[in-house]
Amino acid sequence: MAFHDRPAMWRFLWILIALSTSTAAASAATQSILLPGEEGTEEGFLVESLSGQSCPSPDPLLYYQPVVGIVTHPGDGASGRLSNSTRASNIPASYVKFVESAGARVIPLIYNEPWDILSQKLELVNGVLFTGGWAKMGLYFDTIKKVFEETLSKNDAGDHFPLFGICLGFELISMIVSEDNYICEPFSARNQASSLQFANMSDIRGSVFERFPPELLRKLSTECLVMQNHRMGISPRRLQENGALSSFFKILSTSTDENNEVYVSTAQAYRYPVTCFQWHPEKNVFEWGSSLIPHTEDAVRVTQMVANYFISEARRSLRRPPAKKVRDNLIYNFVPTYGGKAGKGYDQVYVFE
Repeated sequence: MAFHDRPAMWRFLWILIALSTSTAAASAATQSILLPGEEGTEEGFLVESLSGQSCPSPDPLLYYQPVVGIVTHPGDGASGRLSNSTRASNIPASYVKFVESAGARVIPLIYNEPWDILSQKLELVNGVLFTGGWAKMGLYFDTIKKVFEETLSKNDAGDHFPLFGICLGFELISMIVSEDNYICEPFSARNQASSLQFANMSDIRGSVFERFPPELLRKLSTECLVMQNHRMGISPRRLQENGALSSFFKILSTSTDENNEVYVSTAQAYRYPVTCFQWHPEKNVFEWGSSLIPHTEDAVRVTQMVANYFISEARRSLRRPPAKKVRDNLIYNFVPTYGGKAGKGYDQVYVFE
């Protein structure tokens, strides 16, 4: 290098030295980062990290590939806009996303398939979900009843097999348990955001609300963080006066309709992992057809907490279904249809014909 270029050379060397020093310092800082309460354990922390032993082993009693069966509902879910077939049934995609968001996959349980096929599919899942809707009789009711009875039988046989009943699902289960198809009462709670009033805070232990942060529970009781969309329900008084229902369910929360009438909004079975909601935990994150659906950060947290609880229950199931049979029946074999262009109803729907 020519003599007159030496200043440039030195400047270049100084830049290299500065970059090298900065990189080393950053590396050292990264290696010495400690979590709260770990002061003075740098050496042990680094040894664990370098040896690859810092990740805890998965709980062998839990199943980390859970599958949930969702029972389809009659019709196309869009008042005939997507299909006018009399054999059509549907699952709103919001229920599927709700389950998937917590780490599970979905197998559709098509309500009008032969029972031998449905019973085979029930052997491939680790829990079941009943959706909202309108149908309360005929083959659909018969299928819901059989799946419910099978759910109880699986639990009685020693498996932990959870069931979520949402809106209509809660009403149908109430009808089945009480053996009274007219047990439900009319309420004015169509397209209404509401709060939840907890019957007894001590009852939330072991329930869907147990892992909710205290501040979120407070907000649930004072802010409109859940979406109601039903014409029927059951009052606390009627539930408690019915021997079969009062011995099966404990009331976790109530809500008030537009006429200040109180109904049971969340209930949980005493002896089974069965949780029922008159409200819609899936809508806060995955439905946009109504401007009244709460989409605040707290409302989204509610959806996430409820979904996480459901799938944490499904992971406790003992069944380990064959992977290929699961793949052959997953909802991934079907394509959802965008039904929200009308600006109402479900945004996406899986239609089965």
